[in-house]
Amino acid sequence: MSNIVEMKNITKIFPGVIANDNVNFNLKEGEIHVLLGENGAGKTTLMNILYGLYQQSSGEIFIRGKKVNMKNPNTAIEHRIGMVHQHFMLVPPFTVTENIVLGNEPNKFGKLRMDMDLAKKRVLELSENFGLKIDPDIKVRDISVGLQQRVEIIKALYRGADILILDEPTAVLTPQEIDELEEIIKKLTSEGKSVILITHKLKEVMSMSDRVTVIRKGKVIETLDTAGTDIDSLAELMVGRKVRLEVDKKEKQSGKTILKVENLKVLDSRKIEAVKDVSFEVNAGEVLAIAGVDGNGQSQLVEAITGLAKIESGRVELDGENITNRPTREIINMGIGHIPEDRHRRGLILEHSLAENMILGYHHSEPFSKRNMMDYNAVAKHGKTLIKEFDIRTPGEQIQAKSLSGGNQQKVIIAREFYKNPKLLIAAQPTRGLDVGAIEFVHKRLIDQRNNDKAVLLVSLELDEVMSLADRIAVIYDGRIVGIVDAKDATERELGIMMAGGKPEREMKDE
Repeated sequence: MSNIVEMKNITKIFPGVIANDNVNFNLKEGEIHVLLGENGAGKTTLMNILYGLYQQSSGEIFIRGKKVNMKNPNTAIEHRIGMVHQHFMLVPPFTVTENIVLGNEPNKFGKLRMDMDLAKKRVLELSENFGLKIDPDIKVRDISVGLQQRVEIIKALYRGADILILDEPTAVLTPQEIDELEEIIKKLTSEGKSVILITHKLKEVMSMSDRVTVIRKGKVIETLDTAGTDIDSLAELMVGRKVRLEVDKKEKQSGKTILKVENLKVLDSRKIEAVKDVSFEVNAGEVLAIAGVDGNGQSQLVEAITGLAKIESGRVELDGENITNRPTREIINMGIGHIPEDRHRRGLILEHSLAENMILGYHHSEPFSKRNMMDYNAVAKHGKTLIKEFDIRTPGEQIQAKSLSGGNQQKVIIAREFYKNPKLLIAAQPTRGLDVGAIEFVHKRLIDQRNNDKAVLLVSLELDEVMSLADRIAVIYDGRIVGIVDAKDATERELGIMMAGGKPEREMKDE
């Protein structure tokens, strides 16, 4: 197979950061090529250069053997390159067809009116040709995340793309949707398309790709045929050391109930019911995981427990004491630690130093505050200790949190919350943005909490993480808990069915 894309000696320099350092990358016609690397390695930056969103500081791009100056995305589209971003670029109130043809609408009567019939015809042809079945008349706000992704792919194909870049395409999909996406991608390549996947999920690299290029700290480490490598080798190439991917979790008996949630009802920012009559318990010495596709009430549930959102009805107890609608500081002082899913909005004060961020929530207590005066020497010493313990990549504890990469910002929050040693640790997307080495570290610390008879409530979109860490798994769909299963008995298929709103298979057999 000949090269359809060649990127030669690509360097991209942002102020103070070399994002891509003399990178060479090629895509063969008709292949699926994965760009693999830890958070901040430079994968998305490289593809943003190929798509014309960024311009390289130096280096050359060749498409079908011809040198191209990729000025902007319009240039990329002209060269039949399409990109599906991690966060979809769709207009929710518009129909599937309107989203797909937006900016490139077929017209009738000159340019006076959009030819909707022709637009729908083209959308249906593309969806049928490539196995991307979807209703062209349904509004995007009314379809699942997996179907929204199909809309993005059809939108790229509608614009003539035969080179597709998919950025973290499985991040918010159920297991069944991931399987469907794999079939779609393989169908696309069988029809002559070439696909670049950006991911950090090693299992998907092995099942989906023909070749894989590993990037670490802006440099290409190696390009391999997927058939000639394995997950452990790829993890080592990503991080630069051997990584233990399996969590060493011994069987243990859970203890008394630490968190009790009864018939909880919570509204979202639009005053629509987001959490609907939810009940569950988390015991000392166990990890209870909440699994589900993003946007099914997980965020509002966590915010209600931690005092960040109002509880309309129902009750929350911590270690037997009612904490329903109590102030957040009071809840923290009673023994709840919280790793929030949105680190910028809920986890950090970006303009403050790392040392100051590492004492948020207990900054008013000794040894950091004495007689209402901050002891900055104690704060700095504490910051240095946690930076070393949690391997936070930073020049020092006094730099602003906004100066760090997303993964290192996440480590700052994790360090702070683990330091508290709370009765209950609520970990919402705790490994978002972390590389496999840091994920290994966080997973070990979560299991240490559990082994030390603390309660852990894990909220994660990563099904592998849920199944690896949890003792029990509660699946949430449309604001309701549709089932709670023992992790040792759970299968990906069963959890995927529940995440889409179905009943556990064992319940169906009993009916």
